Amino acid sequence: MRADKVAASLFSNFSRNDLAHWIKVGDLSINGERKKTKDKLVEGDVLILDVEIVKTEEWHKPEKLDLDVVYEDEDVLVLNKPSGLVMHPGAGNGHGTLLNGLLAYRPVLEGLPRAGIVHRLDKDTSGLLVVACSSLAYKNLTKMIAIKAVQRRYHAVCEGKLVSGFDVDRPIGRDPKNRTKQVVSESGKQAFTEIRVMQRYSSHSLVQAELKTGRTHQIRVHLSSLGHPLVGDSKYGARRILPKGIDKESSNVVREFKRQALHSASLGFEHPITGEPKRFSARWPRDFRKLVEVLGGKEETWD
Repeated sequence: MRADKVAASLFSNFSRNDLAHWIKVGDLSINGERKKTKDKLVEGDVLILDVEIVKTEEWHKPEKLDLDVVYEDEDVLVLNKPSGLVMHPGAGNGHGTLLNGLLAYRPVLEGLPRAGIVHRLDKDTSGLLVVACSSLAYKNLTKMIAIKAVQRRYHAVCEGKLVSGFDVDRPIGRDPKNRTKQVVSESGKQAFTEIRVMQRYSSHSLVQAELKTGRTHQIRVHLSSLGHPLVGDSKYGARRILPKGIDKESSNVVREFKRQALHSASLGFEHPITGEPKRFSARWPRDFRKLVEVLGGKEETWD
């Protein structure tokens, strides 16, 4: 029998759509491997479902938050997310998330999947993201992201002095030893990132990273895999290196940077309803700006 049909009979308390999705992303594995929904299974195959389930009522609890709205109309919202804000409820984060805030800001979003959230930023990543506010906008934006028609450019400070820009085309999958991490793996999904150097310092680099795919932790994993983890990203190997001769106050800024130094700086797409070109940019938050300053750089935009 097909893998999705077997899963539906064994895990009958979940929808077929959810099960098919979990098979595709590897959360529902067969014999420890990721399979396709149409792959045939035989007696003795072992299916393991490893997902985090959030109660429906937690997802739909509006909470008033101070959202930084960059642009809005009837069909879309563009927000500048601060670092530290979780995207949606989960284990340990049952409230106070962006999703909760969106439901309070636009109650109509309760009728859309994930309150219209069509792409994510990590909790400690700051910057721009777009939210759909109508069913048609949600459908179109989801498709646009899938076909790479939404331009997402990030600014990041990484360890090490990069000589020049480069492209990274290395597949990413879940770390089998730590399911909260991602790793470069031949069994993972295609992941492509364009890296361009903006500023070079004595022991660090300010780069622009443009996503051509949208894998979890993609920029962090790709740069770490090449020996250039982001400042503050202890999850992916940041060594908290310091420039030679740096004063104590400045060294504290670098050593004690409390998150990965990653900011979603610009966002571009055609409006999902009108087709009008839209482009937005967001200045660096204070902590990111201070980090660049003590390393010897200055704030700038990059196209």
